Amino acid sequence: MGSPAQGTNSASLPLPAIGKRETVSVSGITRGSSRQTIHNAVRLAALAATDFAWLKRGDSVFIKVALNSGHPYPATTAPDAVFAIATLLKEKGAGRVIVGDMSGIEHLKLTPEGARGSSRHLMKKCGMANAVEEAGAEAHFFEEAGWNGFYPEEPVAGGNWKSPLMVPNILREVDHIVLLPRCGRHIIAGCTLGLKAAVGYMCTDTRLEYHRDAATLQEKTAEANFIAVLRNKQRLALTLADKVLTTLGPDMGYVATPETGMVIASPSVVAHDMASFAWLLENLQNSTPAIRRAWPSDPYQLPLVARIANRVVVWWLDRPLAAFSAERFGHQPIKTIWDDRTLNRAFHLLGGVPQLCFERVNREAAEPLRLLMDATHPPA
Repeated sequence: MGSPAQGTNSASLPLPAIGKRETVSVSGITRGSSRQTIHNAVRLAALAATDFAWLKRGDSVFIKVALNSGHPYPATTAPDAVFAIATLLKEKGAGRVIVGDMSGIEHLKLTPEGARGSSRHLMKKCGMANAVEEAGAEAHFFEEAGWNGFYPEEPVAGGNWKSPLMVPNILREVDHIVLLPRCGRHIIAGCTLGLKAAVGYMCTDTRLEYHRDAATLQEKTAEANFIAVLRNKQRLALTLADKVLTTLGPDMGYVATPETGMVIASPSVVAHDMASFAWLLENLQNSTPAIRRAWPSDPYQLPLVARIANRVVVWWLDRPLAAFSAERFGHQPIKTIWDDRTLNRAFHLLGGVPQLCFERVNREAAEPLRLLMDATHPPA
């Protein structure tokens, strides 16, 4: 299917027809469960989502986490998810298992002269580093390779990116990629799930285009996940979501802890995000006090706040003048997953809305899964 012309706002596009079936496996986790129970739930969801036939003995795997800051899970990826997946990959025969990211501009800025801040320090601060070490994996942080540690990936044809995306060399070096995002709110984008996690790959100049040309920020988010290296190498997207950051985001906000949490896994990041976004909205509405859903606890609801926040990010990435000349951010209210422009653009890039084939992997998932199935059923 052809892509919309450059600059197209996907909010104006109708949903495409139903596309191919995509497996989404779901396991449930009762609040207060032991660490071992959580690890088992993560492993069960991963094993139900893929048979790991793509993994040959000795292959290298890069685990992309969400390390936007040094704040603990769910502001960043759950250490228990990192440990469970890294050890599972080792058991399946992986050689090098590498865990990494590059943190957000408010905490780290990479320039040709060097880096201000440290993703390595933030990984230790949020508690993820211990899980990496305990699993026998290695940590990798993109800024430590310097400005020349990135290479260009061509954007999708007919898309909204004007320049190639500069992404880390490690993606060319590994055999496979596994994505471990978190389930959370985002003051600018509305949510930060699997598709949004692609921003962590981007060098500073690519992040600048992303935020400066803000009218199509949501569309560029989706398109970043369709560069060749991710299309060819990403095998699994999995989120441990027994805690959900339901307001503000990406670093702080209200943490909902539902009676039954979830692990959501799929070979398709788009299918994964449909389910993860539905879970975020469910917890925002039903596991978050009303006073915390209103301004100022959840400022995304006010378009002016999101626009100002985006201009602040441009300022940090470049300079004050760039912030004032940045495009107006295309904010939109999100009541259901079908309102989200990032998902809408991803559906069009796929050529259809994925038909989710849910697989329940334990009895605890029964009630949360019912909610997901209702929320991800395409409107008539």
